[in-house]
Amino acid sequence: MPYVNIRIAGSLSREQKKQIAAEITDTLERIANKPKSYTYIAFDELPDENWAIGGELLDEME
Repeated sequence: MPYVNIRIAGSLSREQKKQIAAEITDTLERIANKPKSYTYIAFDELPDENWAIGGELLDEME
């Protein structure tokens, strides 16, 4: 049973999540032979202040 956790800074629209979920599920079915009904996908949308790159918070980067 594949479990995919997508963590992203900011947010995605419902339509974007739907498209991403469909494409990842299709890929796992096509390449790994995993039935679509076995694939679970979770989206974690985090505020930019909760992500840092190079020691700097995303909400402070330009």
